[in-house]
Amino acid sequence: MQLSISGHHLDITDAIRQHSEEKLAKIKHHFDYLININMILEVEKDVQTAEATIHISGADLFAKAQSDDMYVSIDKMVNKLDAQVRKHKEKINNHRK
Repeated sequence: MQLSISGHHLDITDAIRQHSEEKLAKIKHHFDYLININMILEVEKDVQTAEATIHISGADLFAKAQSDDMYVSIDKMVNKLDAQVRKHKEKINNHRK
């Protein structure tokens, strides 16, 4: 799994990078065939935005979350992606039967 994190109007610190990697590891437990993840963290005034695109076999999934705190935004975004990955996995398994 390749992970690329970029920041708009934000320096990516080691703490943010480590937090993101730990949270995204949760998604890998549900679906092993992750190709790469592009994550963009952005700050505009009081709004902290986290968005990510996951390229997996068979689909591209996108999620975006906004909050006052960057860590909360990352957590919300990962939860959305996790739900999408589980739904995609169920869809693949149901079509194969």
